[in-house]
Amino acid sequence: MRKLWFKLTGMITMTFLVIANAALAGGEKAALLVMVADTRKLSGWEAWFANLYNESHLYFTIVTVVSIPIIGVLLGLLADLIMSRIGIDLKSRELSEH
Repeated sequence: MRKLWFKLTGMITMTFLVIANAALAGGEKAALLVMVADTRKLSGWEAWFANLYNESHLYFTIVTVVSIPIIGVLLGLLADLIMSRIGIDLKSRELSEH
C-alpha cells in the first residue's frame, strides 16, 4: 500500500510539473541574455575593471579572486599599523577579567 501511495504521489507531481512546463514554454523562444557593464561614465581603474568584465568573464573572475585576498592583507596590515600607532597593542593578550 505504501508503494502504491508513493507511486501515485510521484505521478501526480510529475503531471503538475509537465503541465506547468507546457504552460510556461508557449510562445517565442527568448534571445540569449547579454550582460555588460555600462562604462560611459567610468574612468581610470573602474573603466579598466568594467571593460575587463565586458571582454572576458574568465579574466574578470581570475583578477577578482586574486585581488580580494591581496587587498584584504594590505588593509589588515594598514589597520594593524594604525592601531599600533594610537596605542592599541594586539601583540600581547592580557585579559582584564580577574
